[in-house]
Order: sequence, then structure tokens, then C-alpha cells
Amino acid sequence: MRLRRGPDPAQTNTRPLKQINASTMQRSIPFFFLVLALLLPVGTAAGQAIVSGTVTDAETGEGISDAHVFIAESMNGSITSEVGAYRLNGVALGSLRLYVSVVGYEPQAMDLFIRRPGEHTYDFELQPSVTELGEVEVVAERDARWERRLEKFIRLFIGETPFAAQTEIVNPEVLDFTDRVGRFTARAAETLVIENRALGYRIQYFLKEFEATGTRTSYDGEPLFEEMRPSTPEEAAHWKRNRDDAFNGSLRHFLLALLDDRVEEEGFMIFQRPASRGGVAAMPTPGNGRFPIDRDEILKASDDPQERILDVQGFLEIVYTQETEDEAYLAWRGERGRAKYRTSMLLLENGPTVVDLKGDVADPYGVTQFGYLAFERVADDVPREYRPVR
Repeated sequence: MRLRRGPDPAQTNTRPLKQINASTMQRSIPFFFLVLALLLPVGTAAGQAIVSGTVTDAETGEGISDAHVFIAESMNGSITSEVGAYRLNGVALGSLRLYVSVVGYEPQAMDLFIRRPGEHTYDFELQPSVTELGEVEVVAERDARWERRLEKFIRLFIGETPFAAQTEIVNPEVLDFTDRVGRFTARAAETLVIENRALGYRIQYFLKEFEATGTRTSYDGEPLFEEMRPSTPEEAAHWKRNRDDAFNGSLRHFLLALLDDRVEEEGFMIFQRPASRGGVAAMPTPGNGRFPIDRDEILKASDDPQERILDVQGFLEIVYTQETEDEAYLAWRGERGRAKYRTSMLLLENGPTVVDLKGDVADPYGVTQFGYLAFERVADDVPREYRPVR
């Protein structure tokens, strides 16, 4: 997923459904058919599908074993067999990114929109990797300069929220950095392993690229989540509360509220803001020059009943009234004073974008996020299938 975060009045972060802007990051961001269970293939429930196929070497045609195949940003993944076969059960209908990665080959992704239950076949032919793994050296001990760069990377990638303080990169030695002339980049020789003790997830993060320039940070990669085992019932309850907190006010929460016509009931207020001539770099200050907008003005019907069209002219300002700004956010913005409601902005840089009924954006580069949504990064992410129990 590419994360794109856009500039804030004070800072800019980009994170497209993978880029981030260091201060004002943006995030992008991604039904049920009533069918009798007896009519569905074994292992498929109504509203779900099976995704299967093979992963082969594009040059030899031979199956590739031990390749990771998973739904990006989810907990649904698998490893290919000796002949390169894979199978994912319980895949929710709608928009998704199917991702494949294995050492020695270029990773590959498919952006899909699955519209019906049943089994769907998607085969991958991977090209051998052009870049030798040795170009990113894994060193057990690093010097003080590398340690400083690691701290910078953690701040920009994991984040600076309270949850970030409880999130650790288990294998930082696989990272290598360059920092020169206002351009900071990171590469990973292997999959990053991240433990989030605030939310109770162990994450395999397949980082493709990371770059920070000035106030804009962008990274491209795909996370696969796995639930950690709580040591006590109290820890399980603590994780549940934190996961709910991470979901509440998130982009997915907002989009689901928009789809269900429950914007106000879920604690959101929305406003339209005109885009200035300077574009993202001249983003307006939250609260100034805005006017209320109705949900039906920005969410349109589509020819397909399983999707809607999000269409916003200029910026969409989102105010989440159930929570106030965290002190860490005020520090990140370089502000002082009393905390306000959490306020974010969205910009559709590619024009109107498709949203499925699960709140997933079909175009991973379609939505750029600013403000509070840009502040929250990897440490505040929950799997795409997570929903609080209301």
C-alpha cells in the first residue's frame, strides 16, 4: 500500500495508500450477496470468496515455494506449496490488493475488485530480482550515525503517537539509510518484523521504498497482520480498547459512516474547502473558509451496486467530535494551547474515486490525507477487517 500524507499548515506528510508528509501526512486509503450456503463452494460463506492460484518463475515456468501471498493490510495470508500453489479462504468481497513476495524475486501486486462469492484464480509470474540482496548489507552492530538515522526512520514510519512508544521494529539491522542534501531514504534487506504491544499485533511489513524530503515523507510497502497472544485476560481487554481507539476516527471509520449515512451519529462533521492555486503546498488552515456539506453531495451512486463514487471538489475537512487532539499531535504540529477536536482533510488528487461497501478505496493512490489522519502512521494501523463490537 502506498501511503500519502499531504502538507499541513505547519508540516506535510505523504503516505499513499503509501506516502506520508512529515508533518501533515496524508493517507490513502482500502456486499453481501444473499446466497444459500448450500450453493457455495466448500469453505466459502455468503459475502466471502476463495482466492487461489500459483506463483511461478517467469523465466523457467517452475513453481516457487515459500512465497508469501496475502491480502495487503489484512490478517489473511498464506505460503506457497512446493509447486507454488496458494489458497486464501474467507476473502471479503470488494476492493483488495493481492500481494506476493519471496526472496530472490521482484514482488508483485494485483489490485482487484471481487464482486461475487466462489473461487477466483489469480496466477503470478515473478521476475528474478535484478537487485542483489547484498547491496543492502545486514550488519549486527551499527555505528552511532546509523543509530541516529534509525531513530529518525522510526519517528517518520512508526509514528509519534502514544501507541508508537509501544511499537518496536524487531529486526532493525536489516535497514540501511542514506541521508544527504535534504533527502532521507531507507531500504530493507529483508521483511521488517514489527511488534505492536499497544494493539497486540505482530506485523510483517514488506517495505519497497521509503523517502523523506523536506516536510514530505512517502513510503511504499504492504503489511500482513498477525494477532499476538495476550498473557492475561487484562492484556486482551487492554488491546481490545486500544484497537477500538485506533479504529474510531480513522479513515475507514469515516468512510463506513459515510456509506451508512451515519456521519453525525458516528461523531463526524464534514465541510468543503476550496483548493488554493498553490495546490497541496498551499493547503488552507483548518477551520478557515469552510462551509458545511451534505453527505449526498460527495457520495454518488455507481453503475455497480457494490460500490460508490467519492467526489469532492477541493478539500474535504473532517472533524471527529468524539476525541480531542493528543498532546503528541500538538507537539508534532509545533502548536501550543488547548486541544481541539481531531481535524483532518482529504484531497482526491486523481479526481473522483471508487469506494466499496467495506470502506476500501479501490485506487490506492486516490486519497491523500492531512491533519490528524496524517499524524497517525504504522503504530495506529489495525487490519482492514477489524471492526469494533458496538
